[in-house]
Formats: sequence, structure tokens, C-alpha cells
Amino acid sequence: MRALVQRVTRARCTVAGRVTGEIGAGMLILLGAAAGDTAADADWLARKLATLRIFADEERLMNRDLMSVGCAALVVPQFTLLGDARRGRRPDFTAAAHPEDAEPLFEHFCRELASQGPRVERGVFRAHMEIELLNDGPVTLMVESPPAAAIALEQPS
Repeated sequence: MRALVQRVTRARCTVAGRVTGEIGAGMLILLGAAAGDTAADADWLARKLATLRIFADEERLMNRDLMSVGCAALVVPQFTLLGDARRGRRPDFTAAAHPEDAEPLFEHFCRELASQGPRVERGVFRAHMEIELLNDGPVTLMVESPPAAAIALEQPS
């Protein structure tokens, strides 16, 4: 799975004029599922982002995570993160998971992230969304789940 993470002062998702998710300070997560991704990828990424230290401490150093600052996350499904634009003029999306596989992974990721503590708001899968945000910093990171073998090594036996 691939996530484009932005530290925000505020973010909002609107579909057909209706707000579907809105947060104040926190993390906007644009989330894409690749073909072959599993629940283990979603679990790993949710745990990683819940504990990612991108928020400033008293000394203005990035030493705090979502839970320690009491912020929320807005998670937006975004298959275009898996687009490959290296050739031609039209991106190739064959690396993206099919919607019937990606949507359960999106939902699983959101549940796992919420189980880590932060409030989780959501975009709408397969909808045309308008995303408004005020990037704080700016802080923007691309985070990808590791290969399955690496995830398996992290699991306690």
C-alpha cells in the first residue's frame, strides 16, 4: 500500500456538495492499494502512520505522533497514487488493485488506524471528491508498506 501523508492544520472532503470527512489539525492520508496488497499491508501502514513522528514538540522538533498530540486523520482513497507516468502522456494504472480488492483494504486500514487511537474521518471510495487542505509546514511524505516477507519478519512469534 502507498500513502501520501500531509501534516495539516485542517482538511475536508466533499462529495456532491456534502462534507463526508473533516478534521482540524492532523494528518491527511491519501491512500492507494496496489495489486497483491493484503490486510497485513494495511495493518503495517496503519501502525506506521499512527506512530509517525511528524508533529512538533516544545522545541519545534518533529518528535510527536498523532496520538501524543491528540490529532485526527482524514483518509482519502486514491488509486491514482499507483499511476505510472514514465511512458507516454497518459498514466498507466495497472499496478493499482481492482476496486473490489482495494475497497475492503481501505476500510480495513481505516479501522486499524482508528484502533490505534486517533479519530479517523474518511473520503468516499469510487466517488469524485473535492479535497481542501491547509498543509502545515509543509510536511509531506510518501510511505509504502514493505514487501510481505519483511512484514512477516516484524510479527512476534
